[in-house]
Amino acid sequence: MTDIQAEAQPETTDLSQLEAEGDIAADYIEELLDIADLDGDIDIDARNGRAYLSVNATSGANLAVLSKPETVGALQELTRLAVQAKTGSFSRLILDIGGSRDARKSELGRIVDRAVEKLEAGATEAALPPMSSYERKLVHDLVAEHGFHSESRGEGADRHTVISRTA
Repeated sequence: MTDIQAEAQPETTDLSQLEAEGDIAADYIEELLDIADLDGDIDIDARNGRAYLSVNATSGANLAVLSKPETVGALQELTRLAVQAKTGSFSRLILDIGGSRDARKSELGRIVDRAVEKLEAGATEAALPPMSSYERKLVHDLVAEHGFHSESRGEGADRHTVISRTA
């Protein structure tokens, strides 16, 4: 499914379906942690029409090897495929390992702040680098908080966000 299709998915997924997705994903990630001989606590949540899975280090455990943004993204896609194989339907599951999502959200905030500074200095628009649909959604929310307009442009891996003063 493309990013465009994923963004267009309705947010009406029912709670029991999200809980089932979370349970399947937790089993998958738990097996992965066992294979990698890593320890982690897994928390499952459902909000905004998505299942969220957070893996946090237990005392003395080090999840740094898995918490790099590219690794988390790849593991998220593999986990989504595992969920889809069991449920037969597309999953919008979000995976966080060792606080990587909060770190990435902070990084995106700094990127948006720099783009807004360019607009305030007179630029007509500021294009951000390509990113996932989830990250673009975070950027759209951050841009709106600043009182600016944003839209996604491009296709596939080149899809990115452009920020401007008005629509």
